[in-house]
Amino acid sequence: MRHRQTTPKLGRTPAHRKAMMRNMVTDFFKHEKIRTTQAKAKALRPYAEKLITLGKKDTLTSRRGAARLIRDKAVLKKLFDEIAPRYSERPGGYTRIIKLGGTRAGDDAQMAIIEMVEADMPERKKRNKPKYTGPLAAAGDPVKAVEEVETAADEAGDVAEEAPDADASDEDAVAEDVTSEEDEDKTE
Repeated sequence: MRHRQTTPKLGRTPAHRKAMMRNMVTDFFKHEKIRTTQAKAKALRPYAEKLITLGKKDTLTSRRGAARLIRDKAVLKKLFDEIAPRYSERPGGYTRIIKLGGTRAGDDAQMAIIEMVEADMPERKKRNKPKYTGPLAAAGDPVKAVEEVETAADEAGDVAEEAPDADASDEDAVAEDVTSEEDEDKTE
């Protein structure tokens, strides 16, 4: 029985789980934000928070303790030189898990983003969208072309609506003439 055992198994052997957490925490500190499943994000959070707390101490012992999980020297240096000093006044809660609305296509797993709180995220470059080459490309901007077509259709609809009104007024005039003739016949 697993009474009071809180370690999430994540469907992996202990060795696989340990290797996965090492890789995830290394990538997390390298990029300061990763997209993963909700279960993995919740399992990663304690590892990341404890390593940041070790980084705030900045002793030889804490560096060696962090090096047991983070094998990449550049990421270890970034943890102790950039990330930990950023949270020197914060008593905990260095990470944030944002649940994403959708699920992963392959296995329908709930997805989440885990990121550093108060992170200085670099601006991402916007991708250049491919130029539109559809049937409205000759008109210039396709959105404006569609709007012009819609306004022209609306104007044509307004003219069509006015025409029945004119016919209706002619019919009313004819109906008045008929009733006036009938009234004259009755008076005679």
